[in-house]
Amino acid sequence: MLGMFRKKQLTLNNPIPGQVIDLVDVPDPVFSGKMVGEGFAVIPSAGLVYAPFDAQVVMVFKTQHAIGLKSKDGVELLIHVGLDTVELGGEGFKSLVKSDDQVRKGDLLLEFDMEFIKSQGKSLISPVVITNKNVLRS
Repeated sequence: MLGMFRKKQLTLNNPIPGQVIDLVDVPDPVFSGKMVGEGFAVIPSAGLVYAPFDAQVVMVFKTQHAIGLKSKDGVELLIHVGLDTVELGGEGFKSLVKSDDQVRKGDLLLEFDMEFIKSQGKSLISPVVITNKNVLRS
């Protein structure tokens, strides 16, 4: 079951199956300090990332560890799988989408190998943040 994030009329489905935790509990000051944006994090129970809403894929990082989406309403979302996973150079990740693709809520965007990521000493805690904070203002 997917979790929800609510902030001033904004509801965001959790794109990664797993346990939702508060962003301030992420052991990375860039995310816990909300320097990237508001949101939550997930401790994944499966190595899958789904589209939380209908969107345009704005960016798939070269290393495939993160995806940027933009909703029709202008919400810009970063889904970042794990912490320091950029250092894996894309190993353990398989993007099923590319930049400029249009996706529908529930579409599978990315697969990742949880065991491989853990074996490389990386945390699976995955921040999900809204990067354009202005959509959160009243």
